[in-house]
Amino acid sequence: MSPAGERPSRESVLDAFAVESEPGRSTLDRYLRLYPEYAGELIDLSRELSREASEDAAPLSVADQALIDAAWSQHTKAVPAAAADPFAALTVDDWRVVARRLELPRQVVTALRERRVFLVSIPRRFLKRLAEVIGSTVAQLESSWGSAQLSAARSYKADGKPTVGEQVSFEQVLIDAGVPAEKRARLLAEAD
Repeated sequence: MSPAGERPSRESVLDAFAVESEPGRSTLDRYLRLYPEYAGELIDLSRELSREASEDAAPLSVADQALIDAAWSQHTKAVPAAAADPFAALTVDDWRVVARRLELPRQVVTALRERRVFLVSIPRRFLKRLAEVIGSTVAQLESSWGSAQLSAARSYKADGKPTVGEQVSFEQVLIDAGVPAEKRARLLAEAD
């Protein structure tokens, strides 16, 4: 199972127990003595292996199927819908307009679009303005920020697979884009 001197992994122990030729009480006791750290998992596996398989080939009754359908319907209503990406519908031309209206270099809006900016570093006032410009809400922006990946709309040839860059602060993105200090201060201010 493992090299000499090493304790076998939980998976190795459970696999070995599952293929024992006589998985009775004595085998379980032996495994429990040898591997007490996996006692709970071994007992659960032993119970599962000793259960008789139900070979109920009879089809479900109409009433049973209706109960299952009702439960499934209730379950699907309870599952929260995935947050819509407010950036997804914007075209390249739309992003140019966004950059122009926000009076920012395009590399700043690209960093925002690709979520390379820590959300918490973006002032609330700027988020409201960004949401307004792209026709969204601050709540939609915030909910979509954590789950976003690289935009699938971007297409280019590269030697390697594209990856999501490390996130940086909003201020750092502005500095990297060459935004003047006084404009940065105005963008980073929470109040007007």
